[in-house]
Amino acid sequence: MEPGNAKKFIFHWAASISPARYATGRHIGISRQRLEMGPIDEAMSALGLEREIATTVGGFSTAVAMARASDLIASVPERHTGNLRAGMHTFTLPFATPEFTVSLLWHPRFHADPAHRWLRGVVLEICALTH
Repeated sequence: MEPGNAKKFIFHWAASISPARYATGRHIGISRQRLEMGPIDEAMSALGLEREIATTVGGFSTAVAMARASDLIASVPERHTGNLRAGMHTFTLPFATPEFTVSLLWHPRFHADPAHRWLRGVVLEICALTH
């Protein structure tokens, strides 16, 4: 991933950040599978750094809500959390991370539902415009 497209993270206490300073904070891990290491941790490991994960949650919105109510750091993708981060300070991660896939999933009973098909089409159209 190009440095200009780096993921954004919520960070309450610094105007500028180095990888080492980022590593000193207490972080919210984000993993639906409760993995101990993710792409951010792998990128930090390549720099010889490690972060402290205070807690792990299953999604971006939960991480943002937790960061809003605490002094923890939530590293979340800019594009998928814009409205959730309103009023919070955000900064670009101080290192590159790999891209990841965001999937659109639905229950099979909604597959042929006209309203649901329309909504899926709108979501796909918007994502295609911003990618």
